[in-house]
Amino acid sequence: MSFRLLSLAFVIVLGVAAGRAAADDRSIVVASTTSTQDSGLFGYLLPIFKAKTGIDVKVIAQGTGQALDTARRGDADVVFVHAKAQEEKFVAEGFGVKRFDVMYNDFVLIGPKSDPAGIKGKDVETALKTIRDKAVPFVSRGDRSGTHAAELALWKQAGIDIAAAKGPWYREIGQGMGAALNTANAMNAYVLSDRGTWISFANRGDLDIVVEGDKRLFNQYGVMLVNPDKYPSVKKDLGQAFVDWLISAEGQAAIAGYKIGGQQLFFPDADKKGS
Repeated sequence: MSFRLLSLAFVIVLGVAAGRAAADDRSIVVASTTSTQDSGLFGYLLPIFKAKTGIDVKVIAQGTGQALDTARRGDADVVFVHAKAQEEKFVAEGFGVKRFDVMYNDFVLIGPKSDPAGIKGKDVETALKTIRDKAVPFVSRGDRSGTHAAELALWKQAGIDIAAAKGPWYREIGQGMGAALNTANAMNAYVLSDRGTWISFANRGDLDIVVEGDKRLFNQYGVMLVNPDKYPSVKKDLGQAFVDWLISAEGQAAIAGYKIGGQQLFFPDADKKGS
């Protein structure tokens, strides 16, 4: 066989191999929050989903704002986050196809067991006002995450302009939930956390829940397929399969089944329909 024929045969083999690799690439990228990753939820759900569909899910865990930015660049197939107003804006601007409720839990205000602000058992508005008035150390994620957005909204609901009111007592770290909890532990400070990450957090030290159960601490999660008309690289069918599974009876049961120490971390609510 001539060198030219050998070269042609090699090119053909490479082309076939590349075509097979492309056909076999049943994987998607999901831009999601640190809470779904740090709580261990994805570690529990994704093997179940892969066993059902054969689809691999690669997670980019970021604050919600960053996750939405990742999707706006076309660098994800699906977004799974927890800041409903931002999610609805994402869809309205044409970056997402449709938003679906998936699950909820709640936020909790974490603080030292000694409770230097004296807020244990108070409602969240009273608690934040007291923290501000007494200038007790408070750690903010400061990272445009869903938890950070919820924290800012809570300050506003309490009638506090945190941008004007913050001082040395208010520490913005620009990092995820685990880092914020570790910082609060080191500083003997208060911090807002999603319950799922708190339940799974091992390094609690002297920290404990001081405020919980306030209806203003509700924490909703939603999922969206990134718009394939805007980004042709989006794996529409595989991404939609993940969305459909999350809101299906099977996916919802899997979410409800994820527990740590007998405690359920997330509560499925896709039956409320998408928005």
